[in-house]
Amino acid sequence: MFKHLKRDIPASIVVFFVALPLCLGIALASGAPLFSGLISGIVGGIVVGIISKSQVGVSGPAAGLAVIVLSAIASLGKFEYFLAAVVIAGVFQIILGVLKAGVIGYFFPNSVIKGMLAGIGIIIIIKQLPIVFGINEEFDYLIFTEANSTSVVREYSQILNNISIGAILITLVSLLIIIFWEKVLEKKSKIFKVFPGSLVVVFLGIIYKLLVPQTSVLSISDQNLVEVPVASNFSEFISQFTFPDFSILGSLEIWVIAFTIAVVASLETLLSVEATDKLDPEKRVTPTNRELVAQGTGNIISGFIGGLPITQVIVRSSANIQSNNKTKLSGILHGFLLLISIIALPKLLNLIPLSVLAAILLVVGFKLTKPSSIKTIVKQGMYQYVPFFVTVLGIVVFDLLKGIGMGLGIGLLFVLYKSYKNSHFLHKEESENKDKVHKTVINMAEEVTFFNKGALLRELSKIEENSIVELKFDKTVFVDMDIMDIIEDFAENTTHNNVEVKISFNGKIYNEASNARKILASITK
Repeated sequence: MFKHLKRDIPASIVVFFVALPLCLGIALASGAPLFSGLISGIVGGIVVGIISKSQVGVSGPAAGLAVIVLSAIASLGKFEYFLAAVVIAGVFQIILGVLKAGVIGYFFPNSVIKGMLAGIGIIIIIKQLPIVFGINEEFDYLIFTEANSTSVVREYSQILNNISIGAILITLVSLLIIIFWEKVLEKKSKIFKVFPGSLVVVFLGIIYKLLVPQTSVLSISDQNLVEVPVASNFSEFISQFTFPDFSILGSLEIWVIAFTIAVVASLETLLSVEATDKLDPEKRVTPTNRELVAQGTGNIISGFIGGLPITQVIVRSSANIQSNNKTKLSGILHGFLLLISIIALPKLLNLIPLSVLAAILLVVGFKLTKPSSIKTIVKQGMYQYVPFFVTVLGIVVFDLLKGIGMGLGIGLLFVLYKSYKNSHFLHKEESENKDKVHKTVINMAEEVTFFNKGALLRELSKIEENSIVELKFDKTVFVDMDIMDIIEDFAENTTHNNVEVKISFNGKIYNEASNARKILASITK
């Protein structure tokens, strides 16, 4: 691991520059202490980096969990209770890894996953609006649903009175710089990739705060700045860490929240692993079960010392790859650089305007909700865009878990419908038998389950008198017992209509369809 320091050290510096503003911004979006975002970044870099076998992946707080964290802290009513949920979630993840559940990501449709990311992006954008305008007080972004219009007018009047011109200005300038940096400058020179636009706007925000007088209408108030604890000695530094309160373990709610965090964090990690392995120039494959154990260990430690939930993050991982890292040492070193920054530079961090972080998060939210991505999904047809929009709507209106559940439910209904439609192929032809008018040939699918009962019954009910029905199982490898029962019942009940039922397999014809159970069991075993 230490043989490639010339490539891993520069890469670690780039990842640090990317991670620092994101750790603070995601903590802000999560409604958690900003210090907790830095803690999770440190643990994700050092602890997860050491245990994981991914050579390019970088872990830390993720935007995808911000909505869960925000609602969980509000629901539990105490940050220490939430930390207990993070620890339990880590235990769940280790169990998933031991049980070899690293394939869990394959069981979520892409439409639901993309809907989850888009829904999270929309909520991140909405939650930044008060900070963009320099408003410190929390307000309900769905307040327009209230019946009392007077209270709505009063609420928004209060918001308008508290707007900060300086916060709006620094947000707009930060957005323009980040967009210009990514769209233009990074394409012209590699040096602009070493120092990302998000880091540049952080430094410009600090300079703005120092240069603009507090008496100016364009100033940024102290309440609109980052607030990281400043320690004068080592014992004070240790005292800044928050520890979980496990007295709530008797509550069902904390177990539900912990399970939700474990599932979503694992899913986001596995999706990131899949993406980063594809981006890795050396095409190394990350053991997913080991990754779940690493992430679980990281979440246990992060929860124990006051950090946010951790996942492998595609933004930091891709920055690591683009910086030509060679081994996982670059991710580990970026964690140490974050640790050094909160020890040596807390006063500097406390000069960063929150509106700068809001601008960074607006860009993150937009990337999760790209119109071009939505357009692509719509073009793929209703089987893709219906679960996508249902998931987005469910997340924005209700919560993340309900939104994912709604999307999966719609996806499952589509699977059942497609299975219902694709159980067989049917065609009719004139019968060569003079006693029979028609011959109906039904080619059965590779697998015929109870999902296909309705479709098969529908076709059999259309069979006319004095005809032949041939059920072809040439490609079939599995037939459900329910299907066998249907064929047997049909063969027995249609003899009075002069309907002859045959079963064929690889050219061999069985005329005793009333014994379908025995015949099908022998040809599909």
